[in-house]
Amino acid sequence: MSWVEENYGLKGKHALVTGASRGIGAACALALAKSGADLTLWGRDEASLNETKTQCEIFGATVSTVSADMSDLTSVANTANKVVLDSKIDILLNNAGTISRAPAIDTAQGDWQRVIDTNLNAVFTLTQIIARPMLERGSGSIVNIASLLSFQGGINVPAYTASKHAIAGLTKALANEWAKSGVNVNAIAPGYIATDNTKALRNDPERNNAILARIPMGRWGDATDISGAAVFLASQAARYITGHVLVVDGGWLAR
Repeated sequence: MSWVEENYGLKGKHALVTGASRGIGAACALALAKSGADLTLWGRDEASLNETKTQCEIFGATVSTVSADMSDLTSVANTANKVVLDSKIDILLNNAGTISRAPAIDTAQGDWQRVIDTNLNAVFTLTQIIARPMLERGSGSIVNIASLLSFQGGINVPAYTASKHAIAGLTKALANEWAKSGVNVNAIAPGYIATDNTKALRNDPERNNAILARIPMGRWGDATDISGAAVFLASQAARYITGHVLVVDGGWLAR
């Protein structure tokens, strides 16, 4: 086995990826499969989820799929409990998320609750269930998807900003508790990535140009720009890294 395979390879590992039907989740799932991991893919769009499954299987991964609404915490818990019975999960990538765009003064309570439930409460519920066997075995890697809005306030996305600040804090809290049990907990904070969640910004010429003007690399990120960080944090190469929020933003925060 080469040094690269030993430190970055994931052969023999099983990863659970939420929000795996498209965007960052699909790109990370494919990268994990290319690195040797088997997969459980979690999503709501069955057609897109099966497309991700097919792409991952090309690289020899054994892949299963599950479906649950991340805003329904009972459904999340029931599905997660089934997953841990069916598979030994070594890697959890908490990617699924949603966004609601409106000024804070006009944000409906229902929209606020849906975003907080999906982006934060479901992450805690799922992680608690998946992490228990990891802690018992003494090994595991959890990677949360945070955001630039884990550090900044944003505009017209108060619930999303609150949830992503909380994800950064939760990452550190869990890392502190679980490090001695061999479970690493880290997060990736993507910058402005061309996904469904940012379509409204990209379609607004004024906002799009302002965003591009601040990114030193001069372009929107692609979902595949996040996948290398996910593989790294899930691998043995990151064995002494925990409680860290890794920013992947084309240099945005450096400005």
